[in-house]
Amino acid sequence: MISALGCSKDEPVNPQPKPVEEEQPKQYGEPFTNVPDTKDINMYEVNLRVFSSSGNLDGVTARLDEIKNLGVNVIWLMPIYEPGVLKSVGSPYAIKDYKKINPEFGTLEDLRELVSEAHDRGMAVILDWVANHTAWDHKWIQNASWYTRDAGGNIVQPEGTNWTDVADLNFGSQAMRKEMISAMKYWVLEANIDGFRCDYADGVPTDFWKQAIDTLRNIPDRKLVMFAEGGKKELFSAGFDLIFGWNFYGKLKDLYESKASVATLFNANTSDYSSVGDGKHILRWITNHDDNAWDNTPITVFDGVDGSISAFVISAYLGGVPLIYNGQEVACPVKLQFFSNTNTKIDWSLNPDVLSTYKKLLAIRNSSEALRGGEMENHSSEDVVAFTRTSNPEEVFVVVNVRNTTQTFSVPVQLRSEWEDAVTNEPVSLEEQIQLEPYAYRIFRK
Repeated sequence: MISALGCSKDEPVNPQPKPVEEEQPKQYGEPFTNVPDTKDINMYEVNLRVFSSSGNLDGVTARLDEIKNLGVNVIWLMPIYEPGVLKSVGSPYAIKDYKKINPEFGTLEDLRELVSEAHDRGMAVILDWVANHTAWDHKWIQNASWYTRDAGGNIVQPEGTNWTDVADLNFGSQAMRKEMISAMKYWVLEANIDGFRCDYADGVPTDFWKQAIDTLRNIPDRKLVMFAEGGKKELFSAGFDLIFGWNFYGKLKDLYESKASVATLFNANTSDYSSVGDGKHILRWITNHDDNAWDNTPITVFDGVDGSISAFVISAYLGGVPLIYNGQEVACPVKLQFFSNTNTKIDWSLNPDVLSTYKKLLAIRNSSEALRGGEMENHSSEDVVAFTRTSNPEEVFVVVNVRNTTQTFSVPVQLRSEWEDAVTNEPVSLEEQIQLEPYAYRIFRK
């Protein structure tokens, strides 16, 4: 879309914009020194409105021990900022002020406490950043050149969307870019947060992300997690550590919903990781706020609790960085909306056996260099996902039945040997075949 100034949103004004240099806000606290390497991340997404009875930042702080005990080391908070009112549909992704917290969620001091307490428990905290658009009553709206406009000079919503509650930003405006990056720096320094999940990153020019990330990484004594909700691999060259794995998620669903061949999943994995640099990774999930709210719960998508857990084993162990969306670990049976009109709350007393399973599965990943970064070799059949991951001297062998019927899996000759069951810690002698009940999985290591 072309603005009235004749400048496309996607057309870089400067192919190599320089990092923004300005006086920094006040540093609060000490920078966190235990931000994990990308391959070691276990990420946890928090929808504040449903997470606790209070529906605010304090409600998250109160449950940090539970998040830590799950095996998580990075917490992603959905947007906490003051939302717009004009044309609002109640979405937290329509932001009125990038530097103010939604009073519904608390105060800056509440966020600082949450971050400090998370750091004390060895967990990083990242915020959800919405760069593509603002609410219609954001103070920036007075600067019409900061927004995308039609031929008549009218500010427009993002092209090709039904997002009527937001106004599309014009990244041809260097002044707007500077203010955006200043706001991102504000939270790194004033709240001591450890990075950002960047919403709709594919809709924002890549050179802006490079400018922003270069600027943020120039802040002294910082290791930041930069995570793009985008699928374009050029985002890695802009400085992102992680991008979204929609392709893999779609193929994983197909295994359960359409009985697709397991080979399609491995093809997706290969495609995901082609031309990906060292230290860069793809996020993997079985649910998140969008898929849960607009599609369905993982219990429904993956044919029951057992199916959802088997799908999580694949998403967490095959490669990439696993995500858990709040409530997933107790098999929450209801869809979790994130708009302001929701009154749903997660019942944390549900399914303690499922919670124990998730703790064990993440503990296995946390203790295994092979699962977090080892070489993968595919041993699958048409109906059973099977692979080894190796990081000398450790080897892990994962077998997952993705069908709601009993399957017999033929163990490759080279893997017929003595192993340890990673779940029970008991010795196992693998022979010619493994019998797998519907949606059963086995994890072996040596």
